[in-house]
Amino acid sequence: MNKYTTKDFEKEFSTDETCLEWIKNHRYPEGITCPKCDKVTKHHKVVGRSCYECDNCGHQVFPIAGTIFHKSPTPLRVWFQVIYRMASTRCGISAKQIQRETGVTYKTAWRMFKQIRMLLNEETQPLVGEVELDETYMGGKAINMHAVKRAKLTGRGTADKTAVFGAVERKGKVIAMKVPNTDRITLMPHIQKNVAPTTTVYTDEMSAYDPLNQNGYNHQIINHSERIYVRGNVHTNTIEGFWSLVKRGIDGVYHSVSPQYLQSYVNEYSFRYNHRKDNTPMFKVVLNQIQPHV
Repeated sequence: MNKYTTKDFEKEFSTDETCLEWIKNHRYPEGITCPKCDKVTKHHKVVGRSCYECDNCGHQVFPIAGTIFHKSPTPLRVWFQVIYRMASTRCGISAKQIQRETGVTYKTAWRMFKQIRMLLNEETQPLVGEVELDETYMGGKAINMHAVKRAKLTGRGTADKTAVFGAVERKGKVIAMKVPNTDRITLMPHIQKNVAPTTTVYTDEMSAYDPLNQNGYNHQIINHSERIYVRGNVHTNTIEGFWSLVKRGIDGVYHSVSPQYLQSYVNEYSFRYNHRKDNTPMFKVVLNQIQPHV
């Protein structure tokens, strides 16, 4: 991945106007089509307003309309700063830290994070090749981890934790989602939707995965209950490594996340993981998620 430093950011996005210009160029890469003139025309920036005006007829276009910046009183450059800070860290950044660094209120910082995370919920093609499946529990009071592990193998979940299911393509992408429980009837539709048929899948011995062979998958099992974690190429270390990254981030940065918003945080970590090998800097990858003009 190409490095994009703070110096690069300060040079490219020094004012609200440069941020607005970037959004305009992103949403209208071929130029702005004026609806009144019914063709691409030259537009100029209107002084003191976040819009561009057609040189022919005076019709005004607002590039931030319909985006996460729409109707926000927060300066565009602050928005871009927050996106840059979120994209520049592997484990995330807290709203409290953004409050300290930018001077916005905690409520504003939290709302900005919520809006930015909406950009990180992207559709992913079904996984292929070798895929690891696993589930974990997040939130609640971590006072009885043995009960959590027993619940994992029986598929019952726990009263104070939220179940999350994940599938990761080795050397590829991850798909993770909050689920109501880890029962077979819950997990199998997610697997069939997100993992291509005939794929080799690796799981632990949880009974919810028993129907995989019957559904066309090459199912390989590693028996964690017997303290076996690797058998040749059979393991779930990749997906467990992803869970560790998510949990370290949530515990260390956010401290706690309510079940209501857990999926958006899982999306954030999934997005970073899925774009970790992109040549485009992560900051620009996130910016490119801003809805283009159609």
